[in-house]
Amino acid sequence: MLNAKEIRKDFPILERKVHGKPLIYFDNAATSQTPQVVIDCIVDYYQNYNANIHRGVHTLSQEATDKYEEARITIQKHFNAAKPYEIILTSGTTHGINMIASGFASLIQKDDEIIVSALEHHSNIVPWQMLCEKTGAVLKVIPMTESGQLEMSVFHDLLNSKTKLVFCNHVSNALGIINPIEEIIEAAHKVGAAVLIDGAQATPHIKPDVQELDVDFYVASAHKLCGPTGVGMLYGKEEWLQKLPPYQGGGEMIETVTFEKTTYAGLPHKFEAGTPNICGGIAFGAALDYMNSVGFENIHAYEAELLAYANEKLNAIDDLKIYGDSLEKTSVISFNIKGIHPYDIGAILDKLGIAVRTGHHCAQPIMDFYKIPGTVRASFSFYNTKEEIDLFIEALQKAKMMLL
Repeated sequence: MLNAKEIRKDFPILERKVHGKPLIYFDNAATSQTPQVVIDCIVDYYQNYNANIHRGVHTLSQEATDKYEEARITIQKHFNAAKPYEIILTSGTTHGINMIASGFASLIQKDDEIIVSALEHHSNIVPWQMLCEKTGAVLKVIPMTESGQLEMSVFHDLLNSKTKLVFCNHVSNALGIINPIEEIIEAAHKVGAAVLIDGAQATPHIKPDVQELDVDFYVASAHKLCGPTGVGMLYGKEEWLQKLPPYQGGGEMIETVTFEKTTYAGLPHKFEAGTPNICGGIAFGAALDYMNSVGFENIHAYEAELLAYANEKLNAIDDLKIYGDSLEKTSVISFNIKGIHPYDIGAILDKLGIAVRTGHHCAQPIMDFYKIPGTVRASFSFYNTKEEIDLFIEALQKAKMMLL
């Protein structure tokens, strides 16, 4: 069983104070905190073997290359990709999504159809709109219900022979709802469509098996997995990655260059132009090792306890409404208190040392559906505690008294 109080010792930032109060960090859906072992990994890189990777004959370059490629294998094994070169290291989830959108511009034709869900982050809406504008394809949307779930019967009706791509988040960043991606992938494949799953919000809580899912593309960010910002991964089935053109031109992604013709390198380098975030990639591997040492089954069980506890406490507050109140959720709660703007609640909670996220969470269509300007979002991780939730509820009651 997970011991959160012991685990908290791994995270030095949790010792600090904000406005004279002990930090209570409930903004994990935006960015998780970083354990000392990952911080040490970053320091070790810059202190001992900072060098550019691949093709270097000197010792530092070879050491950095080995560590970077070892991290790729760690990521491959974590997500159970068939081959290391099916893992493309990116700057984050948004980068991975844009790589696929750019690549499909050469494969999509006028009047082809692309399907996204109503629960998407802006990063999984805007690139497809841009692709449709460029190609003449048509963007269709799976609607959502009042409880924040997708209307799957409508999705099945939308699928047809013109459907070329389906995109859906594994977990809604705004609501924490877990989407039925297995059903989505299977149904899309029956009409010959490719599927990309945005795993940014799922991967801190769920350990996806990309081969078992039979997904074509899966993207994630390290900074939501106890890793650094500015690095992430794109998984793609080998056959799809071979079909797609490079996203950028530059160093590393070439085999030969003359002024007459350039030939491209094989996978994964075809999609990794330029000097990468070497330290970030290595630290991403270290972060996954750390989380696996805690155990995703332990994380899931403990966070489910926190979610149930917080739900019970919040539902006892008069005039408080939770959005996306579903059984199939990760440890995220989005809510409002009647008559109070979410920003005002967030500002008062900050003065009491409590970090939450307020606003539309880059998911404006969801807020438009509910006809609200935004929500307060509290998101819990395996290093949070029920005692912190109790202090959060007290602070929320205080904010309510001050603002009404």
